[in-house]
Amino acid sequence: MKIAFHGAARTVTGSKHLVTLKNGKRILLDCGMFQGMGLQTDILNREFGFDSSSVDVMILSHAHIDHCGLIPKLVKEGFQGRIFCTPATNELTKVLLLDSAEIQEDDVKYENKKRAASGQPYLRPIYTKVDAEKSFDHFVTAEYGNWFDVIEGVQAMYTDAGHIIGSACVHLKINEGGKERRVTFSGDVGRYRDMILKSPEPFSQAEYILLESTYGNSLHDVTLTTPDMLLQWIEKTCLTKKGKLIIPAFSVGRTQEILYTLNQLEIEKRLPDLDYFLDSPLSIKATNIVKKYPQYFNKTIQKVLETDNDPFLFKGLKYVKTVEQSKLLNFRNEPCVIISASGMAEAGRVKHHISNSIENSRDSILITGYCEPDSLGGRLLAGAKEVGIFGVQHEVHAEVGSIRSMSAHGDYEDLSQWLACQDPSQVKTLFLVHGDYPVQLDFQQRLIRKGFLDVQVPERHFEVGLP
Repeated sequence: MKIAFHGAARTVTGSKHLVTLKNGKRILLDCGMFQGMGLQTDILNREFGFDSSSVDVMILSHAHIDHCGLIPKLVKEGFQGRIFCTPATNELTKVLLLDSAEIQEDDVKYENKKRAASGQPYLRPIYTKVDAEKSFDHFVTAEYGNWFDVIEGVQAMYTDAGHIIGSACVHLKINEGGKERRVTFSGDVGRYRDMILKSPEPFSQAEYILLESTYGNSLHDVTLTTPDMLLQWIEKTCLTKKGKLIIPAFSVGRTQEILYTLNQLEIEKRLPDLDYFLDSPLSIKATNIVKKYPQYFNKTIQKVLETDNDPFLFKGLKYVKTVEQSKLLNFRNEPCVIISASGMAEAGRVKHHISNSIENSRDSILITGYCEPDSLGGRLLAGAKEVGIFGVQHEVHAEVGSIRSMSAHGDYEDLSQWLACQDPSQVKTLFLVHGDYPVQLDFQQRLIRKGFLDVQVPERHFEVGLP
């Protein structure tokens, strides 16, 4: 048996790991899109590093685009097998893939207008909405906690990863020549103190583990609670400076956390009387899907549901659905809060809002999650004094900040707690994936000190045989 790492290898996005059995059968763990990597992004997304038609089955950990975003391309290029996922992931992924296809089609249309003027050849999107819809026929759902047959000799089970609704860790039992191997893929591990979701579940002993490491060398800020920090930014920007607070937020996970936090502030009678705009049709759809799965919520929010039948709704919240409504926000002079996708500020309506506000010192841009360094969000966090948006250079006068405590990724203590159910001496190899390389090297040393004997940080397209 061999494992090849074709994405999220020494980088955070593009999750793709290919298991090849001795009989030649192939299992793909995730098929994610690279995001926020500057000019490299498109090139990386157009080349898998393996033949799509050679893959027999795919197992999806969760619905974020950096884990599911290239599924339509996989199917378009010849994949004919089943794609396993949890029921919530099934719903969310289909919505996200259609949105991804629409963004690609719009971006290529815009780029081709410029190319036509200069006589350059036209570009094509990686996939279209039609391609995305064709991929949906391959999806098969599986619940948490039940072993299911993947292909002959291989069974899989999902446990709750606590990252977003429907997110899962993948556990494989692989039988070859009378010998059973146990392989675990973490997907993305959530927080043990998440404000909405249950904590990640423990799992049985594994021989080989693929572990995400996004925050493998840092701890999330717990000195102030998330409601307090969010309230501080609202008061400073909207009440003191009379400006707009722009919050880039991933449509699945982060947006719901922000809405829930604002709802809590209203319950506590601390929410300022302002207009709060959710300017993302995708986020609205995703929030409605999240509401359908209250069984995945933690005890705290279950208690809230006893007296509040919608913990994501509060006074002042307005849904912005049309492009025309979104554009009108740019002409608004009154203080307000705008929550919009994408989380890295690389695409979607939030990029337009940032373009409109970035030179205004009254306004603020509040980053609430991980951003690739080359993404617009990453450059703003790094303190850039000038950034290019839609081909125009802008001086940065708006205040830029972040709330690290809102991350849906576990920090190194969360990741260590997730591993606490394992006997390190029985783990033959632990592979660190989905992380920036310097972070992974720090986390590697931490894990070795915890007793894990062989901790590797594979590079992209690296393939290793498992004895």
